[in-house]
Amino acid sequence: MPPDIPAIDILFIAGFGPITRDTAASAAFYQKLLGLPLSAMPGNEEYLTADGEGLPGAKHFSLWPLAQAAESCFNTPRWPEHIPLPQAWIEFEVRDLGAATDALVKQGYRLLIANRTEPWGQAVTRLLSPEGLLTGLTITPWMRRDVE
Repeated sequence: MPPDIPAIDILFIAGFGPITRDTAASAAFYQKLLGLPLSAMPGNEEYLTADGEGLPGAKHFSLWPLAQAAESCFNTPRWPEHIPLPQAWIEFEVRDLGAATDALVKQGYRLLIANRTEPWGQAVTRLLSPEGLLTGLTITPWMRRDVE
């Protein structure tokens, strides 16, 4: 890394999960077959989640429907054809989202969204990793209580 670009200060993995194209099939695999304690997010029956207490080792694991991921990144339920479809998502909680976003831009990464606050209160910058993971750098207030 060039000396004029500071490292991104990651605090923890804020969340991970597959991006689903068929939520019912994914729920059958993860919830019924594997027995993960997934439940619908209030107000969003397709977003199935198991937060930290229900699934030790993860702050947040969820099945995220592709249409909802597209809505978060592009304000439309359709993923653009010219951008590779992500297979999964991962979020890293960072100390300073503005600095982290600037570091990504300086390195030439194409951001899908930059330092935006979602309706649920999380601030996020999203991009695709070289492997095709929908990657977020985040500030998630309810997950930070134990860290700061």
